[in-house]
Amino acid sequence: MTKSQADVVRTALELLDEEGAAAVSLRAIAKRLGVRMNTVLWHAKSKTRLEELMADAIVSGATLDGLPDPWRERATEIVRRYRAALLAHRDGAAVVAGTFVAEPATLDLAEALIAALLDSGRPAREAAWTCWSLVYFVLGLTQEQQALPGRFALDLDVGDRPALRRVLPALTDETFEERFEYGVARLLG
Repeated sequence: MTKSQADVVRTALELLDEEGAAAVSLRAIAKRLGVRMNTVLWHAKSKTRLEELMADAIVSGATLDGLPDPWRERATEIVRRYRAALLAHRDGAAVVAGTFVAEPATLDLAEALIAALLDSGRPAREAAWTCWSLVYFVLGLTQEQQALPGRFALDLDVGDRPALRRVLPALTDETFEERFEYGVARLLG
């Protein structure tokens, strides 16, 4: 039975969701598909290429339909959808963060976000750097959320660090949604 690149990526995402990023390998995909390793390599070429294809498939979950017209609302909605796409897959943010993808869904999302930022009147360099800042923020926050749920439930001993002690409740709460909205609002100014 001939398998396609889409079959390889779909199977990789199934493994990701079931067992996490560490379980995704070319060999595991071949086994699950019931094919030889060469078949998987034909479609994915390497583990790095597989991760790029997986990352783009994850990002493709961020639809760009029906976005609001005002630039700020549009940019905010794009990064909300981006975050939701990352959260839709176990270790989704870790997979995407580990790649530099120039594939259709990733490029389309970048195009839409940068267009919104340019529509704000930002110069090209500022629009590009604001885009990077938003992407890095979302990836980092989402990785934290996916990697260590419940980790702040423990008492954190900050020792003799008065500034940390003063803000500890705010540092250790797990209100990822609020932290996300706050960060995006600050980055968009």
